[in-house]
Amino acid sequence: MNRLKSLFQQKDKNILSVFCTAGFPELNSIIPVLEELQNNGVDLVEIGMPFSDPTADGPVIQYSNTIAINNGMMLKVLFEQLKDIRQRIQIPLVLMGYLNPALQYGFENFLRDAHACGIDGLIIPDLPMYEYETFFRQKMEKYDLQNIFLVTPQTAEDRIRKIDELTNAFIYIVSSNAITGGNTDIEQTQHTYFQRIKEMKLKNPTLIGFGIKDKKTFDTACEYANGAIIGTAFINAIDHSQNLKTDIAQFIQEIKPV
Repeated sequence: MNRLKSLFQQKDKNILSVFCTAGFPELNSIIPVLEELQNNGVDLVEIGMPFSDPTADGPVIQYSNTIAINNGMMLKVLFEQLKDIRQRIQIPLVLMGYLNPALQYGFENFLRDAHACGIDGLIIPDLPMYEYETFFRQKMEKYDLQNIFLVTPQTAEDRIRKIDELTNAFIYIVSSNAITGGNTDIEQTQHTYFQRIKEMKLKNPTLIGFGIKDKKTFDTACEYANGAIIGTAFINAIDHSQNLKTDIAQFIQEIKPV
């Protein structure tokens, strides 16, 4: 069974997903980062595929993309680093990034190599639903890769229902229309939005992302969804880290104490 499906069958609340950029802070950081996240009880990791124009991301994740690219990270290098990852990592792994690098790599090659590494799903924010249904869905299913759609406060109910029909993993609930890395707490308008999604009683689990940065915002998100996704705050936590083991453990335990 796909590890994403298995996770949500075994656990339905307080799921912590962490986003990290491949190749950041150092070119070879991804393996130790994944190991420490798993060791500290993270349920799911989203591995960011660096791209020169990450339009949905704020300055911190853009910065991590720039550092990673300057370090020499590219898809070929990432897949080489991840080729034996399932000997060490059991939690679900999702690749998150933009369509252009995957197309340049050759989309079938991209799916094949992701599957070979044990990747469980893909988050491609700029992949339109029509193109997914028409051109990409069959290929992703061939390689047992779950496509994860994003929902925003402006997403119409009929589109959310359609996304729910097309989803076999989880739905990514974007907390606001802002880019990643917002510094404000979750506001009342967002509570109303989250409650609206919750009351739709979707068949798929949901995770809330964008602006989740600490225990308070994580706990709030978990009131409305099966869990939450932390990205920018984690990138900040490991930037210039002299000891990833210590810094990652401290960060995760502050979010979700054992």
